[in-house]
Amino acid sequence: MNKTRLEAFSDGVIAIIITIMVLELKVPHGTELADLAGLVPVFLSYVLSFVYVGIYWNNHHHMLHTVRTVTGGLLWANLHLLFWLSLIPFATAWMGENHFAAKPVALYGFVLLMAATAYRLLASGFIRHEGEGSTLATALGKDLKGRLSLVAYAAGIAAAFVAPAISLGLYVMVAISWVIPDRRVERLIRND
Repeated sequence: MNKTRLEAFSDGVIAIIITIMVLELKVPHGTELADLAGLVPVFLSYVLSFVYVGIYWNNHHHMLHTVRTVTGGLLWANLHLLFWLSLIPFATAWMGENHFAAKPVALYGFVLLMAATAYRLLASGFIRHEGEGSTLATALGKDLKGRLSLVAYAAGIAAAFVAPAISLGLYVMVAISWVIPDRRVERLIRND
């Protein structure tokens, strides 16, 4: 099957996810800057989640640029990824509203872990479909960054019950590692 419907649907869902997150930012009752102080955890949660959703959108775009067609199984794998991404607004709101308490931070890490797992499953499905010599397989290689991200999320979930700040630090570090542009796919496409 052609990949354009999968791309369009995914882009639409991701746009809705970002819209839901921004709608969770409630305007304070008051006109003083001090009135914004209570929103700092909510805003910081939003920023982190916006970056994560942006990372997934960017990497999803790159991944789909390397493939020619999709199968029914890949459509389901993509829906699996979108399901976990769709939970980011809920986890973000709970974490921000509760000022980074242990259980909300752990849930946030769990959602990130599951989204990363779903992304890896989708990428693996595309590699099986396109072949081990495909552009995507070559670009991902052993995917050390992806594997380390899963470990960091799992460590963040465990750390949340001891020190949520450590968890948040791990989540931020993973985000930073993915925000730095990964030129592997672009380089391979340019050389084709």
